[in-house]
Amino acid sequence: MPRILVFQHVAAEPLGTLDPLIRRRGHRIRFTNFDRDPHAQPNVDRYRGLIVLGGPMNVEDQAQRPHLRTELLAIERMLEQGKPVLGICLGAQLLAHVLGAPVRKHHRPEIGWYPLQTTEAGHDDPVLAPLAGTAPVFQWHRYSFEVPQGAHHLARTDTCEQQAFRWGDNAYGFQFHLEMDVPLIERWLANPVYREELAELGHDTSEAAIRAHTLEHIHAMQTRADAVFNNFLDLIGQPQRRYTLPSREWI
Repeated sequence: MPRILVFQHVAAEPLGTLDPLIRRRGHRIRFTNFDRDPHAQPNVDRYRGLIVLGGPMNVEDQAQRPHLRTELLAIERMLEQGKPVLGICLGAQLLAHVLGAPVRKHHRPEIGWYPLQTTEAGHDDPVLAPLAGTAPVFQWHRYSFEVPQGAHHLARTDTCEQQAFRWGDNAYGFQFHLEMDVPLIERWLANPVYREELAELGHDTSEAAIRAHTLEHIHAMQTRADAVFNNFLDLIGQPQRRYTLPSREWI
């Protein structure tokens, strides 16, 4: 029974629909919640895969949030061991940073539903292929990553070119949130911190628009998300080859 390590940053950003999917497949989940235990030092050698979730902090906040450096080192070790890594939103930015790619404040935040377009590489990717073509996905981010050197650029939106990448055979970064369901979206819309971000966007979007688009798109996204996540989980426990990472200039 492969064990999966999950890095969680805030209670508002859990595994979502990924949680029951992982459990149905018989995997054991171990959470490291850095909001509750910011000084945790997880031993990644004990796990067969790593999922790094989102959060309101950013890569540049390492001085105020030392756990981010702990996470970066853990991601690096998992990659060196050839174990599958999935980064979602902040998790994708941390993964990109480990691989030497810049992460910076995006020129235009994305909050709500956006059409995701797969690249040619994404169309045929072993994990992301269920999103081939154009598919609405849920977004909530102010920062974005550059695609790391040597990685495959898998998806884009009209307002953010770098939406997904694969590095090696089994390390994936997704800027978007495939793990969402209606209750989780409502939870974000009720959260004061998230509501403040939404209000700052002005007329770009609104709670009403997000709710209307959610009713329109959530079922289709969840169907595709289950297929994408199952593809990623298929990588857990398979024989892996070790990698030599780029220089550690990211430190």
